[in-house]
Parts: sequence; structure tokens; C-alpha cells
Amino acid sequence: MGRARQFGQRRRRASCPSHESHGWECGIHRSGRRRHLSLSAKTRGLSSVPGILTTGIHSGIKRAPELDLALIFSTHETTAAGVFTTNRCTAAPVDITRRHIRAGKVRAIICNSGNANACTGQRGLSDALAMAHATAEALDLKPNQVCVGSTGIIGKPLPIQLIQKAVPELVSLLKPSGGRNAARAILTTDAHIKEASTTATISGKRVTIGGIAKGAGMIHPNMATMLGYLATDAEIERTALESALKFAVGESFNAVSIDGETSTNDMVLCLANGLANNSRIRLGTAAMRAFQRLLTEVCLNLAKQICHDGEGTTKVIQVVVNRARTRRDAKKMAMVVGTSTLFKTAMFGQDPNWGRIMAAIGRSNIAIKPDRISLAFDTVTVVKKGIGTGIASDRAAKKVLRQKEFTLTIDLGLGQEHDRIWTTDLSPAYVALNAHYST
Repeated sequence: MGRARQFGQRRRRASCPSHESHGWECGIHRSGRRRHLSLSAKTRGLSSVPGILTTGIHSGIKRAPELDLALIFSTHETTAAGVFTTNRCTAAPVDITRRHIRAGKVRAIICNSGNANACTGQRGLSDALAMAHATAEALDLKPNQVCVGSTGIIGKPLPIQLIQKAVPELVSLLKPSGGRNAARAILTTDAHIKEASTTATISGKRVTIGGIAKGAGMIHPNMATMLGYLATDAEIERTALESALKFAVGESFNAVSIDGETSTNDMVLCLANGLANNSRIRLGTAAMRAFQRLLTEVCLNLAKQICHDGEGTTKVIQVVVNRARTRRDAKKMAMVVGTSTLFKTAMFGQDPNWGRIMAAIGRSNIAIKPDRISLAFDTVTVVKKGIGTGIASDRAAKKVLRQKEFTLTIDLGLGQEHDRIWTTDLSPAYVALNAHYST
């Protein structure tokens, strides 16, 4: 999070088409049946969740008419959980929201864009608390029932007076269909809003999960430059929600890397208001596992949208590592290759330079046997048992790399474990974009 362009300035894309009209498959049930989740153009996001009111307005932090202040409100008491940045320079909103999540009675989330309220000292903490107090007063809540988020430029004082002045209008505009404005109000360098939702039957009741997210640059695992706000009408105990959210984030937002950078403001929050009237979901039950799969699908959909919207990117690459000794090795190997600058630039140049991939594998500090390694772009094998398969394969792979989305499969030939991440290419547009605005 931590960065925003100059107020009113729009981001130029690197010859990348809009992805809002596309769809993809997210998640596999134990039965093997895939669920289909649409992208933001075809989903109502938070607006699909009963009892959740949302809105987004222009408060004056950004230039008019850009939306820069979002509010999410549950009409009923909730169970709440959160996952936060691992960056040690945490922003004031993260510190305040951690406290309020622990209090366990959250009903509202307010978030501004255009200013991160990070590295702002005691004033930053006071301003974050003031956001919570102003929102609580307008909604007739206690301050610790309000979570606070901020995203934008780091190191500048938050214009708290603008936010305080805007809160009454913000509250007055809350409505069940306001999710898209809320999604737009949390954006910084993003080119597109990000929404996702899905519904399934759990323990005989229809349960809905919806969410919004932002993120385009400084995206790297352990939560980076991204905000995710989720809500569900499921009735679920707190420990189960915390466990499900941690798992879902690990399988989605923490499996995406655009530029290897991490941020100060990242958080993913989930509110569960129980309006589905299902039997309370408890830790370790079949209902808990079903809910966790559903939550993971929504998070993965949002994470992929972030990847498609990456700063200066033209391609999204799934890096799959098969037959590793441990899943941890597989994830680490995928991340080493997926974050390699040489690999990412080769992908932009549509160059199936598998030597760069082998070099990255070799520096992963994971025990390997080079003569067992195979590499493939989609179905085109370019390395088999450590040896290149020839010019014809390289030419076929080059055609694969012309696509906007494809898979690199790394077969280590060592064990039975596997994992995957999503990464992007790296274009000159990324350098140009990040050379001309402040963080």
C-alpha cells in the first residue's frame, strides 16, 4: 500500500488489455469439481452479502471527483478476524485495527486512499483513532467497533479534518448496493476496481462471501501493498474464522508477487454477521472446511485480479513446482523463480530463456538434482531431465509466451509435494511509472 500517484493522475498501462471481462476457474473441491468465480465486472462483491452496507465518496484527500473514502458497515453484530502486514514499519491504521480486532466487536471499516498515514509518529496514531471515533459517533458505535485503513503516500500527515468533515455524508450514503463505490474509493495506482463474491450451501443453509481489494504495486508475499475487505453472512466462531482467513490469505494474497516489495499498511479483514442462520461453524468440522474453501476461492479471485492489474505488467504467469520433497520447498522454489528479475524480463520479451530459470533454481538453497529437472511452458516441454529439448520446442514455447496468461511448470523429480504462485512480467513501463511519483 504505501504509495499513490500525484493526486488526479491516472496510471498508464503497458499495452495490457482490460481484464474485467475475463473469467477464470478458482479452487478445486475435494470432489474434483471446479467452482467458477467471475471478475469484478460480473460480481456484486460486498453488495452480495446480506446485512452489509457500503459506500465510497470524495472527501478531498484526492483531487475531485476521485473517490477517496470508503465505509463498510454491518447492520448486525459480527465475528471479526484480520491478517496484517509483516513489514516492521507498520502504519498507524494497522496498529489501531489490530487492537480493535482483538476487542472482537467490530461493526464497521473506514478506509481512505491518497495518504497512508505511515511513518507519521504519535500524530498518526491520534489521527487513526480520530477516524475511528468520528465513524463510531456517526454510527452510534464504540470506537473499538471500527477498524481503520489507509493507503497512499507514506510520511505525510493525514488530513484528518477532511475525513472528520466527510464522515456524516459518508454514513448517510450507506446502502446495500454501494460496494462498487467502496471498491473504487480504496484505490491508489490501480487501474481497475477489484470485487469478488460467491454463494454455496453449508450445513443446509446458503452462505455468501463477498469482498473488495486494492493493490497494483509493491505486491509480494507476506501481505504487500494490498487491502482486502471481506464479509460473510455465515455464523462462525472466532477461532474458526481466524483459522480460515489465515489459510485463505496464505493460498491467495501471499501467493502473488508483482515486484518483490512489501508495504506498511497491508491488511485483510473479514466480518461475519451470522444472517445466514446456519449452525455455528466451529473449528475442525466439515462445515469449517467448506467455509474455508469458499473463503479461499474469493480471496484467490481477488489476488488474481491484483496480479492482472500489476503496475507495468502485460502478462500473468502461474509458476507451478511439482515433485518437490516438501511443500515448503515447492513454495520457496516457485517464489525464487517467480521473483527473478531476469525471468520476469524474459517473460516480457517473450523469450523462453530456460537457462535463467535453471540458474534461479540453482540459487534457491534447496537441495536438487539438476539431471531430474524438467521445465514446461503450458504443454511445451523445453527442458527434460536437465537438458534442453531443442530449437523446435523453444519456438513453440515462444508462441505460448505471446499469451497474456500461461503456466511455467517446474518438475524437480524428487518427491510428491507441490505448490504454486502467481507472478507477472516486468516491463519498461514499471520503471517509468515508479520513477515519476512519490512513495
